[in-house]
Amino acid sequence: MLFENPLTKPRDFRVHIEAPYAADIFSEYFFRMLGECFIHSPVIILCIGTDRSTGDSLGPLVGDKLKKSCNHARVLGTLSEPVHAGNLSKVLEELNKSYADPFIIAVDASLGCSENVGTIKLAKGSIKPGAGVNKDLPPVGDFHITGIVNVGGFMEYFVLQNTRLYVVMKMAEIISEGINKGLTRFFG
Repeated sequence: MLFENPLTKPRDFRVHIEAPYAADIFSEYFFRMLGECFIHSPVIILCIGTDRSTGDSLGPLVGDKLKKSCNHARVLGTLSEPVHAGNLSKVLEELNKSYADPFIIAVDASLGCSENVGTIKLAKGSIKPGAGVNKDLPPVGDFHITGIVNVGGFMEYFVLQNTRLYVVMKMAEIISEGINKGLTRFFG
């Protein structure tokens, strides 16, 4: 199932993991978002999350997949070196010291309504990591990608621990494939 929000066109793109050609649809959305947002500076893909929670492992899984195949951006946040609540501020500080004006694409898991579980969203602007579990972390990203991995609103830590691995893995495949195709198309 494919979703586009007509009120924020083309700021907010959505695709469900079970949609036919989901990776191709995501790749097209990613390419469009780059076209709208990109400024001439180094591209950083910041994959946020931890390998200690199934639901919160989306970012590091995407980071692992991209680290092996992405030639057009620097990838931070993998299973072996995650970017999470404990080190996000330090990572951002180091990025800002290393790059004058990095173009950051943030990738993170999120919680949402039951009918939206399995949806991947791309939107302009920064994301506030940890908001679903009441953490106060700095906003990050020139645009962001979120995957709704489970239902929010009650016992969020427990919900993240009991998220279906299938949903997270399928999202990671679609996002990493779509980012690679989109970057290759954009930068040639």
